[in-house]
Amino acid sequence: MTNQALPPGYQLLNYRIDKQISRGGFSIVYRANDEQGNVVAIKEYLPAALVLRSEGDIVRASSVENVTSFRYGMKCFFEEGRALAKINHPNVVRVLNFFRANETVYMVMRYERGRTLQQQIQAKQDHISERFLRRVFTHLLNGLREVHTHKLLHLDIKPANIYLRADGTAVLLDFGAARQTLTHLKTKLAPMYTPGFAAPEQYRDPDRLGPWTDIYGVGASIFACLAAFAPQSADSRVEEDHLAPARKIWAGQYSDELLDVIDWCLKLDPNQRPQSVFALQKIIRDLPGGAGKLTFLGNLRKALFTPIKVR
Repeated sequence: MTNQALPPGYQLLNYRIDKQISRGGFSIVYRANDEQGNVVAIKEYLPAALVLRSEGDIVRASSVENVTSFRYGMKCFFEEGRALAKINHPNVVRVLNFFRANETVYMVMRYERGRTLQQQIQAKQDHISERFLRRVFTHLLNGLREVHTHKLLHLDIKPANIYLRADGTAVLLDFGAARQTLTHLKTKLAPMYTPGFAAPEQYRDPDRLGPWTDIYGVGASIFACLAAFAPQSADSRVEEDHLAPARKIWAGQYSDELLDVIDWCLKLDPNQRPQSVFALQKIIRDLPGGAGKLTFLGNLRKALFTPIKVR
């Protein structure tokens, strides 16, 4: 059985549910309106492996054994909402409110209009230009640097979690830190990382998670933009690495600098990847650009790597 979503018209504190807009193994996301009529997105903590709501609105653990895991995950989700609410950056999803209700937790976010990078990849199956990639990942790196400044990790960077607004700017959505924490408890939860985009340490060495883990996701996301599919999953690569270098696959189609960035970010050893977004930005900025080429860095040296002021 699947968890029943809250119905259209349901009053959730100061918000009225309009409709369900997405569902995953960890949560349901609704479109809703606040008291002023503003449209918001509300994420409901609802791990399908731990709870079952067949009727009504109250969320309950599906077994006595799941109670502790459900409550611990709810605490992590709540703390993640509290931390994200402190971030106000144009390239990071804006958390407006978070609260407890119906024996679970809700996170209220600004509603964005546009489409995901994954949808863009599917729509442009033939070719995505380097100019487009530079623009999108300019925004992503700036937003991710702000996230890391707040001592947070995203842990689920992939094209489906990079949202392209109607004006062309990008925003980072759907953090996976609470999911990652819950996954490593001894629960019945299946792994919640995304194969192809998750770094190898997310599978087998969670104590080594850090900014370099998100940077692996950045490299995998750029790879997916070029290939229209995810790279070989990291756990499989650890056993037998069949991932050809981007520098070899797309030689002559994109700048060498862009392809080198992909290969660098996708190193299996966390120590061989950029150790921070700042380090990635700095080293790319210092690389020489090829004359006459549309490079990942040459034409955007100033725009791409303007330091973010820490508030």
